[in-house]
Amino acid sequence: MTGTGEDPPLSLLAGRFGPSFRVRTVVVEPGGSLDRAEAEWRDAIVLLERGRIELVCSDGDRLVFRRGDVLWLDGLPVRALHNPGREPAVLLAISRRPGRR
Repeated sequence: MTGTGEDPPLSLLAGRFGPSFRVRTVVVEPGGSLDRAEAEWRDAIVLLERGRIELVCSDGDRLVFRRGDVLWLDGLPVRALHNPGREPAVLLAISRRPGRR
């Protein structure tokens, strides 16, 4: 705690997950972008562990997310994920393993 009365951002990097879950870490370097691959985010809860990410929507709108934000990208009209910051953005994608539904 920093004494500000605010909770620290959620972090799951050190978390342990059971065999039913798949955990992937995705790093977007400063100034870098990832094209949105539907299969990569399917059924995944995505936690922004570090940095900032802009979601570039198919209509051109941009939504900014910061450390601690939780995203659901499956089925959204997202064209790309862009890191506008000066540090790497680290995303943690947690999904169920196939056959574990």
